[in-house]
Amino acid sequence: MIPLISNLTRIVLWIVMTVGVLAADPDRSLSYAPAPPDNPLKGFVPYLRADATFPHSLEWDYTRLSDVMLGSDRFDWAPFEAKLDAAASRGHQFVARFYLEWPGRKTGVPTFLIEAGLPMRTWTNTNTQPHPPAVDQTPDYEDPRLRAALTNFIHTLGKRYDGDPRLGFLELGLLGTWGEWHNYPRNEWFASKTVQTEVMDAFEAAFKKTRLVARYPAGPDDAKHADNSRRAFGYHDDSFAWATVHTGKPSESWFFETLLRKAGVTEKWRTQPIGGEVRPEVWKCLFDEPSCAPKGQDFDRCLESTHASWLCNEGVFRGQIQGAARDRAVQAAQRLGYELHVTRADLAMNQDVLAVAMTVTNTGVAPFYYDWPVELGALDAGGTLTQTWMTDWRLTKIQPGTPSVLWEFHAPLTALKPGSHRLLLRVSNPLPKGAPLKFANRTQDEHLPGWLTLGIFAR
Repeated sequence: MIPLISNLTRIVLWIVMTVGVLAADPDRSLSYAPAPPDNPLKGFVPYLRADATFPHSLEWDYTRLSDVMLGSDRFDWAPFEAKLDAAASRGHQFVARFYLEWPGRKTGVPTFLIEAGLPMRTWTNTNTQPHPPAVDQTPDYEDPRLRAALTNFIHTLGKRYDGDPRLGFLELGLLGTWGEWHNYPRNEWFASKTVQTEVMDAFEAAFKKTRLVARYPAGPDDAKHADNSRRAFGYHDDSFAWATVHTGKPSESWFFETLLRKAGVTEKWRTQPIGGEVRPEVWKCLFDEPSCAPKGQDFDRCLESTHASWLCNEGVFRGQIQGAARDRAVQAAQRLGYELHVTRADLAMNQDVLAVAMTVTNTGVAPFYYDWPVELGALDAGGTLTQTWMTDWRLTKIQPGTPSVLWEFHAPLTALKPGSHRLLLRVSNPLPKGAPLKFANRTQDEHLPGWLTLGIFAR
Protein backbone atom coordinates (compact mmCIF):
# COMPACT_ATOMS: atom_id res chain seq x y z
CA MET A 1 0.00 0.00 0.00
CA ILE A 2 1.58 3.29 -1.14
CA PRO A 3 0.22 6.82 -1.48
CA LEU A 4 1.19 7.34 -5.12
CA ILE A 5 2.40 5.34 -8.09
CA SER A 6 5.84 3.89 -7.28
CA ASN A 7 9.07 5.18 -8.80
CA LEU A 8 9.72 1.69 -10.14
CA THR A 9 6.38 1.67 -11.93
CA ARG A 10 7.09 5.11 -13.39
CA ILE A 11 10.45 3.88 -14.67
CA VAL A 12 8.86 0.78 -16.19
CA LEU A 13 6.17 2.85 -17.87
CA TRP A 14 8.80 5.31 -19.16
CA ILE A 15 10.87 2.47 -20.61
CA VAL A 16 7.80 0.92 -22.18
CA MET A 17 6.77 4.22 -23.73
CA THR A 18 10.23 4.97 -25.13
CA VAL A 19 10.69 1.77 -27.13
CA GLY A 20 8.30 2.55 -29.91
CA VAL A 21 5.07 2.39 -27.87
CA LEU A 22 1.96 4.46 -28.51
CA ALA A 23 0.22 5.55 -25.29
CA ALA A 24 -2.36 8.29 -24.91
CA ASP A 25 -2.99 10.12 -21.62
CA PRO A 26 0.10 8.85 -19.75
CA ASP A 27 0.39 9.83 -16.08
CA ARG A 28 -3.31 10.77 -15.94
CA SER A 29 -5.03 12.14 -12.85
CA LEU A 30 -8.76 11.57 -12.42
CA SER A 31 -11.17 14.10 -10.94
CA TYR A 32 -13.28 13.44 -7.86
CA ALA A 33 -17.08 13.53 -7.84
CA PRO A 34 -19.26 12.23 -4.97
CA ALA A 35 -20.40 8.63 -5.30
CA PRO A 36 -24.18 8.07 -5.30
CA PRO A 37 -26.14 7.58 -2.05
CA ASP A 38 -27.51 4.25 -3.31
CA ASN A 39 -24.16 2.56 -3.90
CA PRO A 40 -24.41 -1.17 -3.05
CA LEU A 41 -24.39 -2.42 0.54
CA LYS A 42 -24.42 1.00 2.20
CA GLY A 43 -26.65 3.96 3.01
CA PHE A 44 -30.10 4.24 4.56
CA VAL A 45 -32.30 1.16 4.56
CA PRO A 46 -36.12 0.87 4.49
CA TYR A 47 -38.26 -2.02 5.54
CA LEU A 48 -39.04 -4.39 2.70
CA ARG A 49 -41.34 -2.57 0.30
CA ALA A 50 -41.57 -1.34 -3.28
CA ASP A 51 -42.72 2.24 -2.67
CA ALA A 52 -39.58 3.63 -0.99
CA THR A 53 -38.46 6.60 -3.08
CA PHE A 54 -35.40 7.77 -1.13
CA PRO A 55 -32.25 6.36 -2.85
CA HIS A 56 -31.17 3.03 -1.34
CA SER A 57 -29.52 -0.29 -2.18
CA LEU A 58 -30.60 -2.43 0.78
CA GLU A 59 -33.93 -3.51 2.26
CA TRP A 60 -34.49 -5.26 5.56
CA ASP A 61 -37.13 -7.14 7.47
CA TYR A 62 -37.74 -9.41 10.45
CA THR A 63 -38.93 -12.99 9.95
CA ARG A 64 -40.61 -15.20 12.56
CA LEU A 65 -38.69 -18.42 13.04
CA SER A 66 -42.06 -20.20 13.15
CA ASP A 67 -42.74 -19.08 9.56
CA VAL A 68 -39.93 -21.22 8.19
CA MET A 69 -39.21 -23.91 10.83
CA LEU A 70 -42.01 -26.49 10.93
CA GLY A 71 -40.15 -29.31 12.67
CA SER A 72 -36.73 -30.12 14.07
CA ASP A 73 -35.54 -30.93 10.54
CA ARG A 74 -38.46 -29.70 8.44
CA PHE A 75 -38.46 -26.26 6.85
CA ASP A 76 -40.59 -24.16 4.54
CA TRP A 77 -38.33 -21.50 3.08
CA ALA A 78 -41.02 -19.94 0.87
CA PRO A 79 -41.80 -16.98 3.20
CA PHE A 80 -38.12 -16.06 3.43
CA GLU A 81 -37.52 -16.66 -0.27
CA ALA A 82 -40.35 -14.26 -1.07
CA LYS A 83 -38.58 -11.50 0.86
CA LEU A 84 -35.21 -12.15 -0.76
CA ASP A 85 -36.78 -12.23 -4.21
CA ALA A 86 -38.83 -9.08 -3.62
CA ALA A 87 -35.74 -7.06 -2.71
CA ALA A 88 -33.69 -8.64 -5.50
CA SER A 89 -36.37 -7.82 -8.07
CA ARG A 90 -35.70 -4.16 -7.29
CA GLY A 91 -31.94 -4.64 -7.55
CA HIS A 92 -31.45 -4.52 -3.77
CA GLN A 93 -29.68 -6.82 -1.35
CA PHE A 94 -31.51 -7.89 1.81
CA VAL A 95 -30.68 -7.54 5.52
CA ALA A 96 -32.32 -10.33 7.52
CA ARG A 97 -33.11 -11.02 11.16
CA PHE A 98 -35.10 -13.96 12.54
CA TYR A 99 -36.89 -13.64 15.88
CA LEU A 100 -38.79 -15.66 18.48
CA GLU A 101 -40.58 -12.96 20.46
CA TRP A 102 -42.11 -9.59 19.69
CA PRO A 103 -44.35 -7.67 22.09
CA GLY A 104 -47.87 -7.39 20.71
CA ARG A 105 -47.33 -9.89 17.89
CA LYS A 106 -47.87 -13.58 17.37
CA THR A 107 -45.03 -15.63 18.81
CA GLY A 108 -42.18 -16.63 16.56
CA VAL A 109 -41.49 -19.81 18.54
CA PRO A 110 -42.09 -22.80 16.24
CA THR A 111 -45.38 -24.55 16.94
CA PHE A 112 -43.80 -27.99 17.23
CA LEU A 113 -41.75 -26.80 20.22
CA ILE A 114 -44.77 -25.32 22.00
CA GLU A 115 -46.75 -28.49 21.39
CA ALA A 116 -43.84 -30.51 22.81
CA GLY A 117 -44.13 -28.59 26.09
CA LEU A 118 -41.52 -25.82 25.75
CA PRO A 119 -42.19 -23.50 28.73
CA MET A 120 -43.43 -20.04 27.69
CA ARG A 121 -43.68 -16.97 29.94
CA THR A 122 -46.47 -14.55 29.07
CA TRP A 123 -45.98 -11.06 30.45
CA THR A 124 -46.51 -7.37 29.69
CA ASN A 125 -43.36 -5.79 28.30
CA THR A 126 -43.05 -2.11 29.19
CA ASN A 127 -39.81 -1.58 27.25
CA THR A 128 -41.69 -0.76 24.07
CA GLN A 129 -41.31 3.03 23.74
CA PRO A 130 -42.44 4.94 21.78
CA HIS A 131 -45.21 2.31 21.51
CA PRO A 132 -47.43 1.37 24.49
CA PRO A 133 -46.69 -1.72 26.63
CA ALA A 134 -47.64 -5.00 24.98
CA VAL A 135 -47.94 -8.70 25.78
CA ASP A 136 -44.74 -10.65 25.19
CA GLN A 137 -44.10 -14.40 25.21
CA THR A 138 -40.63 -15.43 26.23
CA PRO A 139 -39.54 -19.06 25.79
CA ASP A 140 -37.31 -20.88 28.23
CA TYR A 141 -34.02 -20.34 26.43
CA GLU A 142 -32.31 -23.01 28.55
CA ASP A 143 -34.64 -25.78 27.36
CA PRO A 144 -32.54 -28.36 25.43
CA ARG A 145 -35.25 -28.77 22.79
CA LEU A 146 -35.17 -25.09 21.91
CA ARG A 147 -31.38 -25.02 21.95
CA ALA A 148 -31.16 -27.97 19.58
CA ALA A 149 -33.74 -26.39 17.29
CA LEU A 150 -31.85 -23.09 17.14
CA THR A 151 -28.49 -24.63 16.25
CA ASN A 152 -30.11 -26.93 13.69
CA PHE A 153 -31.90 -23.97 12.12
CA ILE A 154 -28.69 -21.93 11.89
CA HIS A 155 -26.72 -24.75 10.26
CA THR A 156 -29.52 -25.40 7.77
CA LEU A 157 -29.82 -21.68 7.03
CA GLY A 158 -26.10 -21.50 6.35
CA LYS A 159 -26.09 -24.48 4.01
CA ARG A 160 -28.84 -22.86 1.98
CA TYR A 161 -27.95 -19.15 2.06
CA ASP A 162 -24.28 -18.59 2.90
CA GLY A 163 -22.92 -16.55 0.00
CA ASP A 164 -26.34 -16.01 -1.59
CA PRO A 165 -25.96 -12.73 -3.55
CA ARG A 166 -29.46 -11.67 -2.48
CA LEU A 167 -28.41 -11.61 1.18
CA GLY A 168 -26.26 -8.59 2.00
CA PHE A 169 -26.00 -9.01 5.77
CA LEU A 170 -27.46 -11.39 8.33
CA GLU A 171 -28.15 -10.33 11.93
CA LEU A 172 -27.74 -13.01 14.58
CA GLY A 173 -31.21 -12.29 15.99
CA LEU A 174 -33.22 -15.21 17.44
CA LEU A 175 -32.53 -14.51 21.13
CA GLY A 176 -34.50 -12.01 23.20
CA THR A 177 -37.17 -9.44 22.44
CA TRP A 178 -37.16 -8.54 18.72
CA GLY A 179 -34.12 -10.80 18.39
CA GLU A 180 -32.09 -8.06 20.09
CA TRP A 181 -30.32 -10.28 22.63
CA HIS A 182 -32.02 -8.90 25.74
CA ASN A 183 -35.30 -9.29 27.65
CA TYR A 184 -35.15 -6.00 29.49
CA PRO A 185 -36.59 -5.39 32.04
CA ARG A 186 -36.81 -9.15 32.74
CA ASN A 187 -33.09 -9.77 32.28
CA GLU A 188 -33.30 -12.96 34.32
CA TRP A 189 -35.29 -14.61 31.51
CA PHE A 190 -32.68 -13.97 28.83
CA ALA A 191 -30.47 -16.76 27.48
CA SER A 192 -27.45 -17.72 29.54
CA LYS A 193 -23.94 -17.21 28.23
CA THR A 194 -23.83 -20.95 27.52
CA VAL A 195 -26.80 -20.69 25.18
CA GLN A 196 -25.47 -17.49 23.61
CA THR A 197 -22.17 -19.24 22.90
CA GLU A 198 -23.96 -22.19 21.29
CA VAL A 199 -25.80 -19.83 18.97
CA MET A 200 -22.67 -17.86 18.07
CA ASP A 201 -20.68 -21.05 17.47
CA ALA A 202 -23.39 -22.26 15.10
CA PHE A 203 -23.42 -18.98 13.14
CA GLU A 204 -19.65 -18.94 12.78
CA ALA A 205 -19.60 -22.52 11.58
CA ALA A 206 -22.50 -22.06 9.16
CA PHE A 207 -21.54 -18.74 7.54
CA LYS A 208 -18.15 -18.25 5.95
CA LYS A 209 -19.12 -15.80 3.18
CA THR A 210 -22.16 -13.75 4.20
CA ARG A 211 -21.29 -11.08 6.76
CA LEU A 212 -22.84 -11.44 10.22
CA VAL A 213 -23.91 -8.67 12.60
CA ALA A 214 -24.41 -9.00 16.37
CA ARG A 215 -26.49 -6.62 18.48
CA TYR A 216 -24.10 -6.08 21.39
CA PRO A 217 -20.31 -5.73 21.47
CA ALA A 218 -19.12 -7.88 24.37
CA GLY A 219 -15.72 -8.71 25.80
CA PRO A 220 -14.68 -11.54 28.12
CA ASP A 221 -15.73 -9.59 31.24
CA ASP A 222 -19.20 -8.58 30.06
CA ALA A 223 -21.78 -9.28 32.75
CA LYS A 224 -24.69 -10.19 30.44
CA HIS A 225 -23.33 -11.26 27.08
CA ALA A 226 -20.91 -13.95 26.01
CA ASP A 227 -17.61 -12.74 24.58
CA ASN A 228 -17.84 -11.98 20.86
CA SER A 229 -14.84 -9.66 20.57
CA ARG A 230 -12.73 -12.13 18.59
CA ARG A 231 -15.49 -13.55 16.46
CA ALA A 232 -16.08 -12.68 12.81
CA PHE A 233 -19.12 -10.56 13.66
CA GLY A 234 -19.87 -6.93 13.04
CA TYR A 235 -22.28 -4.97 15.24
CA HIS A 236 -25.67 -3.26 15.13
CA ASP A 237 -26.34 0.05 16.90
CA ASP A 238 -30.12 0.14 17.32
CA SER A 239 -30.19 3.62 18.90
CA PHE A 240 -28.10 5.57 16.40
CA ALA A 241 -28.12 9.35 16.95
CA TRP A 242 -29.73 8.82 20.35
CA ALA A 243 -27.48 6.63 22.47
CA THR A 244 -24.37 6.12 20.34
CA VAL A 245 -21.47 8.36 21.35
CA HIS A 246 -19.64 7.60 24.60
CA THR A 247 -20.41 10.11 27.37
CA GLY A 248 -18.68 8.62 30.40
CA LYS A 249 -21.84 8.81 32.50
CA PRO A 250 -22.52 5.61 34.50
CA SER A 251 -26.21 5.80 33.63
CA GLU A 252 -25.28 5.74 29.92
CA SER A 253 -22.91 2.79 30.06
CA TRP A 254 -25.18 0.98 27.57
CA PHE A 255 -24.43 3.48 24.80
CA PHE A 256 -23.00 1.83 21.71
CA GLU A 257 -19.54 3.41 21.60
CA THR A 258 -19.16 2.77 25.32
CA LEU A 259 -19.79 -0.93 24.70
CA LEU A 260 -17.32 -0.93 21.80
CA ARG A 261 -14.68 0.55 24.08
CA LYS A 262 -15.39 -1.83 26.93
CA ALA A 263 -15.18 -4.84 24.60
CA GLY A 264 -11.96 -3.56 23.05
CA VAL A 265 -13.39 -3.60 19.51
CA THR A 266 -13.32 0.06 18.46
CA GLU A 267 -11.23 -0.91 15.40
CA LYS A 268 -13.22 -3.98 14.45
CA TRP A 269 -15.02 -2.04 11.72
CA ARG A 270 -11.90 -2.43 9.59
CA THR A 271 -12.78 -6.08 8.99
CA GLN A 272 -16.41 -6.46 10.11
CA PRO A 273 -19.42 -4.29 9.17
CA ILE A 274 -21.21 -1.89 11.46
CA GLY A 275 -24.92 -1.39 10.83
CA GLY A 276 -27.80 -0.15 12.90
CA GLU A 277 -31.01 1.79 13.11
CA VAL A 278 -31.68 5.47 13.55
CA ARG A 279 -33.66 5.83 16.77
CA PRO A 280 -37.39 6.32 15.98
CA GLU A 281 -37.61 9.38 18.22
CA VAL A 282 -35.44 11.35 15.75
CA TRP A 283 -36.78 9.99 12.45
CA LYS A 284 -38.65 13.16 11.56
CA CYS A 285 -36.08 15.72 12.63
CA LEU A 286 -32.55 14.27 12.61
CA PHE A 287 -31.64 16.34 9.56
CA ASP A 288 -33.41 19.52 10.56
CA GLU A 289 -31.32 22.62 11.17
CA PRO A 290 -30.73 22.44 14.08
CA SER A 291 -31.05 18.67 14.51
CA CYS A 292 -33.26 17.20 17.21
CA ALA A 293 -30.62 14.61 18.13
CA PRO A 294 -29.60 14.79 21.79
CA LYS A 295 -26.57 16.94 22.53
CA GLY A 296 -23.41 15.13 21.47
CA GLN A 297 -25.35 12.52 19.49
CA ASP A 298 -25.55 14.33 16.13
CA PHE A 299 -25.26 12.26 12.98
CA ASP A 300 -21.66 13.17 12.10
CA ARG A 301 -20.32 12.44 15.59
CA CYS A 302 -22.13 9.10 15.67
CA LEU A 303 -20.78 8.18 12.25
CA GLU A 304 -17.26 9.10 13.30
CA SER A 305 -17.48 6.93 16.41
CA THR A 306 -19.05 3.87 14.74
CA HIS A 307 -17.88 3.85 11.08
CA ALA A 308 -21.34 2.59 10.18
CA SER A 309 -22.00 1.38 6.63
CA TRP A 310 -25.80 1.20 6.72
CA LEU A 311 -28.65 2.31 8.93
CA CYS A 312 -32.31 1.37 8.96
CA ASN A 313 -34.02 4.74 8.89
CA GLU A 314 -37.74 4.82 8.19
CA GLY A 315 -37.71 8.58 8.72
CA VAL A 316 -36.34 9.27 5.23
CA PHE A 317 -38.63 6.77 3.51
CA ARG A 318 -42.02 7.98 4.75
CA GLY A 319 -42.12 11.31 2.93
CA GLN A 320 -41.68 13.24 6.16
CA ILE A 321 -38.36 14.83 5.16
CA GLN A 322 -38.46 17.46 2.42
CA GLY A 323 -36.40 20.32 1.01
CA ALA A 324 -33.07 21.16 2.62
CA ALA A 325 -33.51 18.48 5.29
CA ARG A 326 -33.85 15.84 2.59
CA ASP A 327 -30.75 17.17 0.85
CA ARG A 328 -28.84 16.80 4.11
CA ALA A 329 -30.19 13.26 4.48
CA VAL A 330 -28.93 12.36 0.99
CA GLN A 331 -25.49 13.72 1.87
CA ALA A 332 -25.56 11.72 5.11
CA ALA A 333 -26.36 8.55 3.18
CA GLN A 334 -23.38 9.24 0.94
CA ARG A 335 -21.11 9.54 3.98
CA LEU A 336 -22.06 6.13 5.33
CA GLY A 337 -19.66 3.29 4.60
CA TYR A 338 -17.10 3.23 1.82
CA GLU A 339 -16.37 5.68 -0.99
CA LEU A 340 -13.73 4.55 -3.47
CA HIS A 341 -11.93 7.12 -5.64
CA VAL A 342 -9.42 6.38 -8.40
CA THR A 343 -6.99 9.29 -8.18
CA ARG A 344 -4.88 8.42 -11.22
CA ALA A 345 -4.52 5.83 -13.95
CA ASP A 346 -1.29 5.41 -15.90
CA LEU A 347 -1.52 3.49 -19.17
CA ALA A 348 1.27 2.33 -21.44
CA MET A 349 1.34 -0.18 -24.30
CA ASN A 350 4.20 -2.28 -25.62
CA GLN A 351 3.39 -4.41 -28.64
CA ASP A 352 0.37 -6.45 -27.56
CA VAL A 353 0.33 -5.72 -23.82
CA LEU A 354 -1.27 -2.77 -22.04
CA ALA A 355 0.34 -1.90 -18.71
CA VAL A 356 -2.12 -0.39 -16.24
CA ALA A 357 -1.21 1.25 -12.93
CA MET A 358 -4.01 2.77 -10.87
CA THR A 359 -4.05 4.52 -7.52
CA VAL A 360 -7.21 3.93 -5.47
CA THR A 361 -8.17 5.56 -2.19
CA ASN A 362 -11.11 5.16 0.21
CA THR A 363 -12.55 8.55 1.12
CA GLY A 364 -15.36 7.01 3.19
CA VAL A 365 -15.52 5.86 6.82
CA ALA A 366 -15.47 2.08 6.31
CA PRO A 367 -14.20 -0.55 3.87
CA PHE A 368 -16.23 -2.45 1.33
CA TYR A 369 -16.71 -5.83 3.03
CA TYR A 370 -16.92 -8.19 0.04
CA ASP A 371 -14.39 -8.90 -2.69
CA TRP A 372 -16.69 -8.49 -5.65
CA PRO A 373 -15.13 -9.05 -9.11
CA VAL A 374 -13.12 -6.13 -10.48
CA GLU A 375 -12.66 -6.06 -14.26
CA LEU A 376 -11.21 -3.86 -16.97
CA GLY A 377 -12.77 -3.32 -20.37
CA ALA A 378 -11.86 -1.86 -23.75
CA LEU A 379 -14.42 0.40 -25.44
CA ASP A 380 -13.85 1.05 -29.13
CA ALA A 381 -14.46 4.32 -30.97
CA GLY A 382 -17.97 3.18 -31.88
CA GLY A 383 -18.95 2.71 -28.23
CA THR A 384 -18.79 -1.10 -28.22
CA LEU A 385 -17.21 -3.00 -25.34
CA THR A 386 -14.93 -5.28 -27.33
CA GLN A 387 -12.86 -7.00 -24.64
CA THR A 388 -12.77 -7.44 -20.86
CA TRP A 389 -10.14 -8.66 -18.44
CA MET A 390 -10.79 -10.04 -14.95
CA THR A 391 -8.30 -8.86 -12.31
CA ASP A 392 -7.35 -10.24 -8.89
CA TRP A 393 -7.76 -6.87 -7.15
CA ARG A 394 -9.36 -7.00 -3.71
CA LEU A 395 -11.76 -4.28 -2.63
CA THR A 396 -11.58 -5.23 1.06
CA LYS A 397 -7.96 -4.10 1.22
CA ILE A 398 -8.78 -0.45 0.48
CA GLN A 399 -9.09 1.03 3.95
CA PRO A 400 -10.13 4.59 4.81
CA GLY A 401 -7.64 6.82 6.54
CA THR A 402 -4.68 4.84 5.19
CA PRO A 403 -2.35 5.28 2.20
CA SER A 404 -3.77 4.62 -1.22
CA VAL A 405 -3.58 1.21 -2.89
CA LEU A 406 -1.73 0.64 -6.15
CA TRP A 407 -3.49 -1.69 -8.59
CA GLU A 408 -1.40 -3.00 -11.47
CA PHE A 409 -2.38 -5.17 -14.41
CA HIS A 410 -0.99 -6.29 -17.76
CA ALA A 411 -3.77 -6.73 -20.30
CA PRO A 412 -3.04 -8.82 -23.42
CA LEU A 413 -4.34 -7.12 -26.55
CA THR A 414 -3.85 -9.80 -29.21
CA ALA A 415 -7.61 -10.15 -29.69
CA LEU A 416 -8.19 -6.40 -29.89
CA LYS A 417 -8.61 -4.73 -33.29
CA PRO A 418 -6.25 -1.83 -34.16
CA GLY A 419 -7.49 1.63 -33.30
CA SER A 420 -8.20 3.95 -30.40
CA HIS A 421 -9.88 2.54 -27.29
CA ARG A 422 -11.00 3.77 -23.89
CA LEU A 423 -9.97 1.72 -20.88
CA LEU A 424 -12.86 1.19 -18.45
CA LEU A 425 -13.15 -0.20 -14.92
CA ARG A 426 -16.13 -1.95 -13.30
CA VAL A 427 -17.01 -3.68 -10.04
CA SER A 428 -19.88 -6.00 -10.91
CA ASN A 429 -22.64 -6.82 -8.45
CA PRO A 430 -23.22 -10.59 -8.10
CA LEU A 431 -26.94 -9.89 -7.78
CA PRO A 432 -28.31 -10.23 -11.35
CA LYS A 433 -30.29 -6.97 -11.23
CA GLY A 434 -28.01 -5.28 -8.72
CA ALA A 435 -26.30 -2.02 -9.60
CA PRO A 436 -22.51 -2.12 -9.92
CA LEU A 437 -20.38 -0.34 -7.35
CA LYS A 438 -19.71 3.18 -8.55
CA PHE A 439 -16.50 5.10 -7.93
CA ALA A 440 -16.30 8.67 -6.68
CA ASN A 441 -15.05 9.94 -10.03
CA ARG A 442 -16.32 12.46 -12.57
CA THR A 443 -15.85 9.94 -15.38
CA GLN A 444 -17.99 7.26 -13.73
CA ASP A 445 -20.65 6.25 -16.29
CA GLU A 446 -19.29 8.85 -18.72
CA HIS A 447 -18.97 6.51 -21.69
CA LEU A 448 -20.73 3.32 -20.58
CA PRO A 449 -23.23 2.88 -17.71
CA GLY A 450 -21.72 1.05 -14.76
CA TRP A 451 -18.15 1.62 -15.93
CA LEU A 452 -15.50 4.16 -14.89
CA THR A 453 -13.49 5.63 -17.77
CA LEU A 454 -9.76 5.55 -16.95
CA GLY A 455 -8.13 6.84 -20.10
CA ILE A 456 -7.42 6.31 -23.81
CA PHE A 457 -4.94 3.99 -25.47
CA ALA A 458 -4.28 3.05 -29.09
CA ARG A 459 -3.23 -0.26 -30.54
